[in-house]
This record gives sequence, C-alpha cells and structure tokens, in this order.
Amino acid sequence: MDYDPSIDLDDVTLSESDGIRYLHFGTEWIQGAMRIVRPHDLVLTYTQQMMAWLLFHEPQEQEDIGILGLGAGSLLRFCMKHTTSTLHTAEINPRVTAMCRSFFRLPENARSQIYHQDAEKWVASTEHIARYKVLMVDLYDAAAQGPVCSSEAFYKNCYQCLDEEGLMTVNLFGAHHSYDENIDHIARAFNGNVLVLPEIDEGNTVVIAFKGDFLARTTTAMLMDRAQVVQDQYKLPARRWAKSILADQP
Repeated sequence: MDYDPSIDLDDVTLSESDGIRYLHFGTEWIQGAMRIVRPHDLVLTYTQQMMAWLLFHEPQEQEDIGILGLGAGSLLRFCMKHTTSTLHTAEINPRVTAMCRSFFRLPENARSQIYHQDAEKWVASTEHIARYKVLMVDLYDAAAQGPVCSSEAFYKNCYQCLDEEGLMTVNLFGAHHSYDENIDHIARAFNGNVLVLPEIDEGNTVVIAFKGDFLARTTTAMLMDRAQVVQDQYKLPARRWAKSILADQP
C-alpha cells in the first residue's frame, strides 16, 4: 500500500437520521450513506447512477472492477452482493476504510482488495493497465464540490486501466467550475465516447465513458431490453436512465 502519513487527511465523522447513516469528512457535506436495516441498498441517487454501466454490460466472474474513492463503501457493498467479480478499491485515507469496517458494514472478503493509495498514482501504475472491465470514479475531498482528480492525463490513465472493451462512470458536480473541464478531459481521453446522465437534485451528474464499440452496437431496442433486465435484477431505475439517454440522442 502507498499511504503517506504526512498527507493532511480530513477528519472522518458520521451522522444518522431516519435510519440512514452518513459519512462526512469533518464537514456537513455527505460523502456516502447506508440504510442501516438494508446496508446493500444504494441510498443516494448518484450512487445508483454510478451503476448505469450495467445498461451496457453484465458483470462476469472472471472480470475485475475498480472503484476510485471508497466513501461509505456503498458501491463496494453493492458489487459484493450483486456480482461475482473481483473488486479493487483505491482509497487514500485508511481512516475511511476503518470507519467503513466499523460502522458501514464493509466486509473482509477475498474478492475485495483496498489500496491505501492516491488515485492518480493508482491509475498510473503499470500493474493496472488493461486490467479492469469497469472503473467507478468518485473522488471528492471535504468540500465535496469538484473531483480532486480531473486532469486529462488522469482520465487517459483511467482509459489505459480498462481492458479493450471497458466502461467508466464518474461522479461530477454540475454547478462546480470544474464541470466543463472534466467533461472535456473525459471526452478527449475516451475519443468522444461519452454519455451524460441527467443532473439530479443534489447537483451530481454522472458520466459514462466507453472504451470499445459499446455505443455503436447498442440499438434502442437492446438498450430498453437491457434496462428492464437491470431494473428487475438489480432493483435500480434503469428504464429511466435509458429513456434519458435516448432523449438526448439527435
């Protein structure tokens, strides 16, 4: 692991309201959430949208999934429950991991490995080249307004981490000044193969980026059929996502 103890890491705190436990980095901003009685649910709308890559691919046992930014462990818990893939998570702050183990029911499991490493270094490492079918990128600090990794070089390294046909989802914040820059950098890194889901009430906007020809070979009928499967199997609002994607097509 590549944790540097000299890094000034934010306080990791939690709160609870109406049966939901929230993770914070020393501020009022929410960094993740868990429904206490159903910990595998994706409580926050944007975390549900981070799984929108399921519209284009059904995860397989022999595949690896990467998660950049652990948060409250929501995406990792969901994937542990609903897939048989191997899961690798990059999280710079070991206190976040400890909090997730103690208060957010994050299990120890042979299929899951957490790297206490800066995400920019993680995606640049040669050991991750062409390794992942899916990357989910959710990298925010205590201010929780714009992603902490947003350069074109970062997204190009994300592209290199994916196998020859891979998918990436990224959580952006539409009202933040970095939004347009992030969209431009993702589009450049992924040769324009990008879809943007509608902004949700909290201001989050999730982007899906594609390596390979997913978009070229996906027809309207295929997308809607797959959306129904995802909605039935994973209990996610996939038909709404598919309709919003189709509505944005020329």
